[in-house]
Amino acid sequence: MAFRDWSYWTLPPKLRGYVGVVVGLAIAAAVVLAVPTNWHLSDVEKFLLLVCCGTISMASTPRIMYTYSGVTRDFSSTWVLPTAILLSPIYAALIAIPIVATLQFYVHRGIFHRRVFSAAALSLSYVAVSLLFRAVPNSVAGGSVGHGVHAFTWCLVVGAGEVIGCRLQHFLIVGAVKMTNPSMRIFSGEFDRDALQGLFVEIDLAILITLAVAVSPALVVIALPTVLLVRRFLVHPILLAQSRVDAKTGLLNVSTWESEAEAELSRAVRMRNPISVALVDIDHFKLVNDTYGHLVGDRVLKAIAEALSGQSRDYDRAGRFGGEEFVLLLAQTSREDACGIAERLRGHIASLDIPVDDRPDAPTLKVTISMGVTALECGDSYELTDLLAAADSAMYAAKQAGRNQVAFAAPLRDMGFNEAWRSGEPVPGQELPGEPVPGESAPGESVPSRRRPADALSGQDEAGRTGAPAPGRPGHPDRAGVPLGTAPLSGHRVELVRSEAFGASLCP
Repeated sequence: MAFRDWSYWTLPPKLRGYVGVVVGLAIAAAVVLAVPTNWHLSDVEKFLLLVCCGTISMASTPRIMYTYSGVTRDFSSTWVLPTAILLSPIYAALIAIPIVATLQFYVHRGIFHRRVFSAAALSLSYVAVSLLFRAVPNSVAGGSVGHGVHAFTWCLVVGAGEVIGCRLQHFLIVGAVKMTNPSMRIFSGEFDRDALQGLFVEIDLAILITLAVAVSPALVVIALPTVLLVRRFLVHPILLAQSRVDAKTGLLNVSTWESEAEAELSRAVRMRNPISVALVDIDHFKLVNDTYGHLVGDRVLKAIAEALSGQSRDYDRAGRFGGEEFVLLLAQTSREDACGIAERLRGHIASLDIPVDDRPDAPTLKVTISMGVTALECGDSYELTDLLAAADSAMYAAKQAGRNQVAFAAPLRDMGFNEAWRSGEPVPGQELPGEPVPGESAPGESVPSRRRPADALSGQDEAGRTGAPAPGRPGHPDRAGVPLGTAPLSGHRVELVRSEAFGASLCP
């Protein structure tokens, strides 16, 4: 790829300048530090030994760690720190190059300018550590470990250097991410258990390896397997996290969502709190796939998933239900607020411009969604299947009413099938009691009438009265919804939610 075709040139000017400054400073630091350095053979040998260990450690990093959206620790600093402490600062500026190159060309090929930026951030951070360490008096630290109290203070200074180095590198990279995504919270995930555990392990290993190499470079042979073993152990939380999410959208997969929704529903019933469920279906999604291809269809799925997760509160649960369907659990949310949230989300997604590829001038497309909402009010008790069935009936009605709609249905026992049976609705796969074969009837008897889906969605109730027109049409009344009658496959009474702006919001 030609230099002018690098994706670096497509970055926003501010971000491009930030990346360029960090990389430029790293190059300048290497040049300035190389001039006064006395190149000793023993130092070069020790440097090459640490480079070999660092590249071997990096090459054995499981690729799955770089498909994880959270913090990834490759333990590169465990080999950079001893270089910064035990060798001249120029070596700390150089060791980042082979380590990051191994990551890029052997483990996981990423965007090139990001890898260069990561190497520059790593280099600058530990050059600073090297210079700071040399500014500490020899009575506290110095070039040798010593023994007794000096050995203890030496290790403390080395540990402080590792904390400074890894934090400098982290915040240099977070600065670039923040410019890319201003809504990102800088300290998000910094203090959860797994992040702190990984940080402490990395600091501990870096100190121990530095101490081992300071005593004898040959001891690094013992340290390397320890690093590989510990990192394999820390992959477990990533594997566990990835088993909970849908790989294509990053939302909870259906089994995890159902498990967490069951727990949240039990809590709501016990505490007598309201809770709501919304089903989301992308309108005409097959047409998107047929027109633009499945890769663009995947982009649409991700855009909807980001809209759901990006605007949800911390205690809501968004999941992919399958295909183009999503599900949203709204904790501590009443019917009125849930309908308002759904209507706002529907309008937000309808306003999105989704690019068909990564080009800055790529054409965009728009999609709409249909949503079905149900709610468990305070003091009620229903199963999760009852809530899902009600939301599904409402979503079906929203699609039949013209799509790009939100509909509400209150939950019923036994998923609404018993209610449908009592009202004369046929239950799928079963016949009504005493129902003759279509076209035939017993003498003196008439064929039981069945409500057609068109009747159920036309706004007629059991008495044949016509309801108000659908929202957005002339004559729409200023009220919470428009009765649609009974859903075709259940006994749920469905209402379309009005399209006027609501005060409720997904945002906390």
